[in-house]
Amino acid sequence: MTEPTNPTGRIAGIDFGTVRVGVAVTNSQRTIASPVESYTRQSLETDARYFKKLAADEQIVQWVVGLPVHLAGHESAKSVEARAFGRWLAETTGVPVVFFDERFTTAEADEMLLAAGLTGDKRKKRRDMLAAQIMLAAFLEAGQPAASEPQGLDDPTPRPTHTPSSLRQDRES
Repeated sequence: MTEPTNPTGRIAGIDFGTVRVGVAVTNSQRTIASPVESYTRQSLETDARYFKKLAADEQIVQWVVGLPVHLAGHESAKSVEARAFGRWLAETTGVPVVFFDERFTTAEADEMLLAAGLTGDKRKKRRDMLAAQIMLAAFLEAGQPAASEPQGLDDPTPRPTHTPSSLRQDRES
């Protein structure tokens, strides 16, 4: 939505969900993304208190909300919900929001959690925050674009987008 007013400081990545929201944050130098929590949504008032406290405690200067899009790059119904959540988050916390393509982040998180041998319940508890970390790391790798429009996976137009490392390796082979 807007660029952060402070060019330094921590960025929080949000993997939006109607039930759970994955949260990850960067260090103040914006070089590392770390998972924080999979927050279970409650009510607008409780959610507002949680995100205001998170922004203050972690000194967040920008939110990056994951935008779920189709493989061809078209936005989905969940994209509309994620954009509405992002607007609410910016209004509620006073911290600017940008949106970033989150395709495959949940699948990549599931793959990593399965490889780690976690049970279904343990995977469920960690999935959203790990997806947020993966999306936020991709945002950092893309150079922290102020805005990026989703694109199809076969679109030759170079625009910042997220392609999980496992897919990048497959493409490069």
